[in-house]
Formats: sequence, structure tokens, C-alpha cells
Amino acid sequence: MGSTAALKELQRDLENKANDLSKLQKDIAKNHQVRKKYTIQLGENELVLKELDLLNEDANVYKLIGPVLVKQDLAEANANVRKRIDYISAELKRLDATLQDLEEKQNSKKEAIFKA
Repeated sequence: MGSTAALKELQRDLENKANDLSKLQKDIAKNHQVRKKYTIQLGENELVLKELDLLNEDANVYKLIGPVLVKQDLAEANANVRKRIDYISAELKRLDATLQDLEEKQNSKKEAIFKA
């Protein structure tokens, strides 16, 4: 009788560890998705910055706000794009750190499952 209870306890423990591992894997997949989105945005913004750098100081620059194109100062547009690039880069670094942490947790969960 005691061995059946021990077996059920072991099975329950294994299921909990498997569920934890599954959740970590979903979090890792979500991290990759967000990271991909930011990487694309970073590339787009770097391209915009290169285009802005090609313009003369007196060139007209427009920003799309909703359905309207609004004239914007070149220096202001440049500063805004640089701020966006800084923000996206910081987010990517944060996502990298989070991903590393998640992967370490995933590896230790896998080891715990295989030891069980």
C-alpha cells in the first residue's frame, strides 16, 4: 500500500516539473517572438536614420501621425529616431538577459526531471 502512495507522489511531482518546464518553454517562445519584433523595428529605425543623414539641413521631413502627415524639424526627427533606437536596443538587452535566465531555469528543470 505504501509503495502505491509513493508512486503516486512521484508521478505528481514529475507532472508538476513537466508543467513548470512547459511554462518555461512557452515563456522562451514568447521572448523570441517579442525579440524578433524589436529586431525588425531596430533595422527599420536604423534605415530611417541613414536616410535622414543623407538629407540637407533645410530638407522637409514629415511624420505620419494617424492619417495626417505633419511637418517635422530634421534635428527633432533625427533625435526621435535615435531615442527609439536607444530604447529598442535597451529592450533587446533586457530580453537577452531574461532569455538567458529562462534557459538556465529550463536546463535545471530538465535535469530535475531526468534525475527523478
